[in-house]
This record gives sequence, structure tokens and C-alpha cells, in this order.
Amino acid sequence: MFELGHFSVMDFSGILLAYLVGSISSAIIVCKLMGFDDPRKDGSGNPGATNVKRLYGTKPAAITLAGDMLKGWLPVFFASQMGAPSLLVFLIGFAAFLGHLYPVFFGFKGGKGVATAMGMMLGLSLPIGLAVVGTWLFVAKVLKISSASALVAMALAPLYIYLLSDNMDWVILTVPLTIILFWRHKNNIQRLISGTED
Repeated sequence: MFELGHFSVMDFSGILLAYLVGSISSAIIVCKLMGFDDPRKDGSGNPGATNVKRLYGTKPAAITLAGDMLKGWLPVFFASQMGAPSLLVFLIGFAAFLGHLYPVFFGFKGGKGVATAMGMMLGLSLPIGLAVVGTWLFVAKVLKISSASALVAMALAPLYIYLLSDNMDWVILTVPLTIILFWRHKNNIQRLISGTED
């Protein structure tokens, strides 16, 4: 477990590249290309699909969501296709997730990471990814609260990985990923508790 000493310079280069891919802000780029203001200036100030939808509608939000999921999925998919060990594959996905949260190209002020984490899960394993995304959609349909659906889906992600794979590295590493995601949603959690979340 966690045998990082076996990684080569090329492996660490892959992790760095994944971070740079994650640092590409879909929300900012999509809004700029479609003639909208920077989504960090209005609404919640979060450069993510939910805020883009609130500000500018469904179409730019859908493109933003797809872009954020893609940058979580793509590095993981390529690493898997190149035969990288499973631990490295996960770390590459984690790096893309952190890039979304703390993008080097945008002053380290990024989004909350839900779509990128889900794209990463789809890249790790289609059944795992579908379980997470399915939970997100189901809870969103029932509660109609974006943050709650994301938090429930990601809280269950370690369990889904445990049930649908035999990779304990992934199970263990998904826990800090989920904790970070919850931390990024701390204001949403406070509003959920007080009953004031949109």
C-alpha cells in the first residue's frame, strides 16, 4: 500500500500534468467564450456549474459541468490506458481534483470540485462512477438542493469503492478527497443545517 518510492520522474510528471489540466477553469473559459462576465464576480462567486446556471442559464452550465467532469475523467483514463498502477491512477485523478480547487492559472481560487471528482470516479471505474453520479442525480431529484446531493454522493463514494472494487488504496484515499470536498462546502453545510440553503 502507498509505495510512492517506486514512482519514477515520469510518474510525478503525470501527476503534475493532471494538476495543470485540473487548473483549467471550465466556468471561466465558457463564460468568457459565450460573452458573459466572470462567474466569480456574481452569485456565490464559485466558478462551477451551479453558479453559472444561476447567473447565465442551463446551456453554459451544462457545458461547464461537462468540462469539469472531463478534466477529472481524462487524466485518469489516459493513465489507465497507459498501464499505470492503480495507486498512480488515483493520485493522477486526485491531482486533477486539487487543480480544480486551487488552479494555478486563476490565482489558486477555484471551484468546489464535485463535477471533477465525479469525472475522476467514472475514470477509475464505470460502476463506481455510475453509483456516485446516480446517487447525486437521485438525491437532487428528491431534495432539489444541489449541495446536498453532491455531499451525499461523495460521502458514499468510499463505500461504493469498497463494495465495487477490491482496491483498498482507492478506498483510503477517497476519504481525504471527500473530507476536502466537505470542507469546500462548509458554508453550504452551515446553510443546510440552518435551513437557508437554496
